[in-house]
Amino acid sequence: MRDLLLASTNQHKLGEYRAIFSALPFRLLTLHDIQLEMDVEETGTTFAENAEMKAVAYARASGMLSLADDSGLEIDALGGAPGVYSARFGGREASYEARFRLILEQLKGFPLEKRTARFRCVIAVAEPSGYVQTVEGTIEGRIADAPRGAYGFGYDPIFLVPALGKTTAELAPAQKNRISHRGRAARLAATLLRKWPQSSAERGSSSSHQLEHWERRKEL
Repeated sequence: MRDLLLASTNQHKLGEYRAIFSALPFRLLTLHDIQLEMDVEETGTTFAENAEMKAVAYARASGMLSLADDSGLEIDALGGAPGVYSARFGGREASYEARFRLILEQLKGFPLEKRTARFRCVIAVAEPSGYVQTVEGTIEGRIADAPRGAYGFGYDPIFLVPALGKTTAELAPAQKNRISHRGRAARLAATLLRKWPQSSAERGSSSSHQLEHWERRKEL
């Protein structure tokens, strides 16, 4: 059984991933489990770029097959913001309550039908060689007029799922995982991992090609 490093320190994410990946033929490990203290700066302009950078960096540092993600909230009326800057919107030290206030102020006067938004999550799985593959999940919704709900984390309290009439923070974890952007991406990642070779050597020339791709990007 191969080890799979879940490269995140976010306990909410780790809980979701453990639940979805529990049946996979991998031993799931965290950064804490292997005592790897390392931050990867998210300098990409897309969720995919950031996810790939993190997965490859952690795979190389740990010598293990690694999974990392990047996700965030895209609000159409704000030109897609906060997007890849979701975790830094309003400043790195800003609380999510402060971010809610900032977003709701910017959307003041917008009717619900004009408050369209989506959560997007890209998950990358990488070998230490640099070979990497990504999957993506989204969920469409609206921005609520006020925060609601006690479940979830991040922007969940202001993300309304119209079909349910609830924010994702009002959904029990199991229900949220069935429809969320991360849940959808994770299930695609699970499908990817079921087909993943149990030895990194089986990746052959594809690994070398991907490694060259990342080295070129580093030089730019």
